[in-house]
Order: sequence, then C-alpha cells, then structure tokens
Amino acid sequence: MTSCFTDLAQQYIDGTWRPGNGSWDIIDFNPYDNEKLASITIATVEEVDEAYRAAERAQKQWAATNPYARRAVFEKALRLVEEREQEITEAIAAELGGTRLKAAFELHLAKEFLREAVNLALRPEGRIIPSPVDGKENRVYRVPVGVVGVISPFNFPFLLSLKSVAPALALGNGVVLKPHQNTPVVGGTLIAKIFEDAGLPGGLLNVVVTDIAEIGDAFLEHPVPKVISFTGSDKVGRHVATVCASLFKRSVLELGGNSALVVLDDADLDYAVDAAVFSRYVHQGQVCMAANRVLVDRSVAEEFTEKFVAKVRSLKAGDPRDSETVIGPVINASQADALNGVVEQALAEGATALVRGTTTDNLVEPSVLTGLPADSALLRQEVFGPVAFLVPFDGEEEAVRLVNDTPYGLSGAVHTADVERGVAFAKRIDTGMFHVNDGTVHDEPIVPFGGEKHSGIGRLNGEAMLDAFTTQKWISVQHGRSGFPF
Repeated sequence: MTSCFTDLAQQYIDGTWRPGNGSWDIIDFNPYDNEKLASITIATVEEVDEAYRAAERAQKQWAATNPYARRAVFEKALRLVEEREQEITEAIAAELGGTRLKAAFELHLAKEFLREAVNLALRPEGRIIPSPVDGKENRVYRVPVGVVGVISPFNFPFLLSLKSVAPALALGNGVVLKPHQNTPVVGGTLIAKIFEDAGLPGGLLNVVVTDIAEIGDAFLEHPVPKVISFTGSDKVGRHVATVCASLFKRSVLELGGNSALVVLDDADLDYAVDAAVFSRYVHQGQVCMAANRVLVDRSVAEEFTEKFVAKVRSLKAGDPRDSETVIGPVINASQADALNGVVEQALAEGATALVRGTTTDNLVEPSVLTGLPADSALLRQEVFGPVAFLVPFDGEEEAVRLVNDTPYGLSGAVHTADVERGVAFAKRIDTGMFHVNDGTVHDEPIVPFGGEKHSGIGRLNGEAMLDAFTTQKWISVQHGRSGFPF
C-alpha cells in the first residue's frame, strides 16, 4: 500500500502539515475491501479562516511574481506527477476504487491540464481601448481575482481538483481546496504535497479536510474568496450558487448530467456499441458525462441491443487493482444502496432487465434495462452508477425530443454514417457539449467545458479559465488637461 495515506492524513495550512483541531475524525476507507486507509481529524471553522487568511497574505507577492517564474512551478509539478505515476495509480485504486484503466485515463488528463497551466501563466494580456475623449488612454488589465475556494468531488478527485487549482494558481491567485470526504488524500493532500515539492511558496495552496456538519457554510461565506469553483451534484450546486450570489461572489459550477448516446439508423453498430458501453460504464458509471440513456433507432434496435448486452456481460467486475477489472466498486454503501433502488424502481415501473447485476458490498455489477415507461422520472435524472437504460425511438424528431427531455444539459453523442447529419443533430440538443461518432465522456484542456440547464454555470478550460479566475480592471490615463462642465 502506498505510504501517502499515513504521510498525508493531515491538514495543509499556511505551508504546514498539521492535524485538525476538530472533535472527530473522517475515516478514509477503501471502498472495495473496506480497509481503513487513514484517520484525519477534521478542520474547524477557525482553521478554514486560517487557510483563507494564509492564501490572502501569500497571494499579493505571488501575483507580482514574473509569470515565467510562476510557470516553472507547474513544469516541476508535471515532472513530479510523471515520476510518481505508479504511486498515484495505487492511491486511486485504494481510495476511490478506480481500476487501472480509469487511473490511466485520469492521470493522462491531469498531466494535460498541468501542461496547459504552464502555458496559462503567460496567457493574460492587457488591452488599450480607444476613447471618444481627446488625449485619453484606456488601459484594460487582466488581474487575478485574489483567492479561489475549490470544492472537488469523489469520482475523478485528482483531475478535478487540479483542473481548478492549477489554473487558479497559474493566473496569480491563492487557493483553498476542500476535497470530498471520501477522497481527502487523492483529491486534496496528495496535490498539496506535489505543489509543495514543486516549490510553490507556502500559504498559496491550502487543503482543509472537513465536513459541513462541522463548518456549515463557512467555506462559502468567508469574506476572502472571490470565486468558488464547485464540482458535484446539482442539488449542492444550487445551494453553492445561492450563497455565492447573496454575497456577490462569482461561482463556477460543474454539475451533474443525464447524457444520452444516440444511435441513428445509419450508424456503424459495432462502433456505436463500443462507444456506448464505455460511455455508460467507465469508472462504474460514476461520471457526470456518462451516457445514462442509450437511444437507438427502432430499425436497428434489435441488432444493437443484442451486441450491447453481449459486450456488457463481458465486463469483468472485481478488485480494481487487477489489470483485467473493468468494473470496480462504487464509492460507498449509500451509493450502492441507491443504485439498487434505481433498478428496483425501474422493474416496479414495468422495465425489463436484459442484464441484472448483483451487488456485493460496494461492488455493483452492470445492469441493462429496457421498456421503462416514457414518463418515468428515472429517464430524467442522473444515475451515478453502472445502470443503462436502452430507449428505442422512431426517427430523428423523436430522438431530439427524448434527448432534450431532461433538466440536465451536459454532454451527449450521436452516431451516424453522415457526419454533417450528426452535426445538424448536435446543434438541436440543449447541452454544453456534444460529440459526433464518439463517446459522451471527453475533456480537453483548451476546449470550453461545461453544461446548460441544471448541469452548471460557466465554463472551464482554455480561455474560459481567464474568465473564471481573473477579472478585468480599467485604468484610464488623461494626457493633457480634461475639460469639465463646471
């Protein structure tokens, strides 16, 4: 077992590793075998305050640091991730039940985002804008917002923490990170250790491992952070947005989804099956972009279903450390119970189970359901696990209506032999992202990432990071004397 669970089971505040001052501990468990990985005494409201104040103190000098010097930290962090890839892979398997395939996918993207952070340090540019006033020079500067609060989820904790932490730091901000309670090391203190070893000045990045039962809304309401970047459920995201709006803070919300993968009548069915199975079952379906619904034109539904079911039956479930395992455990017992409840509800509503996976502790095997009533709430909500709904449709018009019939709008995909037909279809879907002849699960460092409707507010990646983590400041210079009316 990697030593990080003993070395990093602490708070990281103002450049110092220390235990929390709370009265109880968060116990970090391996979701596959329930082995206790670590015990972390939680941070209190006072420690959240210390973390934000430390970031505030350190940020001014960091913002004034030459961006070429800042980017060197991210170059070193990237090298450290590459050197420690095996250790991080083991930690992902242990703390969140990620398979080796999933860990490789997450680490590949994490390294890409660190490479982008290297470039992002040099991205902010000023502008000089014309004025109708003679002799006036309008300068517009891109400046850091100051301090950013980041709240990350349990499903891709290393990537999704880095995705906000690295660009916020690269652009000259300080950061306080609160990882999910189920992934405090991979999503929190492991990242702090990498940046500490990469030479990031103390105080700029702080990690508080805590729980709302202890701190309430203190992380959101604290006066120091100007931006809160939250990745998680739409229910919690709604609360984050409400608190931030009431305090005139900016919120960047990357929330849940109910994506559909659509198979049109001219699709390559073997390829569509591969895309659909990956899109639904990668990391046990615990992905916001996962294809909850697989919509298939009725003319090819029988053949597609036969191939889809056969491939799903071939997926090996078990120990995520086994290189042949495709389906590992879900994150905890409540998630496993909720997924069993989804399947039971679907069957009670009249659905047919083409594949009915069994559940052992947190290991939930894949299920494939069809025949769900069109008015079922299950077709409109996010299902965060290895349960697929197959839905036949008659023609493109019905397909568009079904895809859009959900409060979410994150990702999606369509398969067709005609690329332009696919693009035309994609334009009619109310999502932030849509893919033609591919899966629904994609993320790239320079392409705007985010959703519509209940799937979030704002975008991350590329130029969108400037909008998320900097602000614009207008400074005018009057050359000569200005005239005044009195």
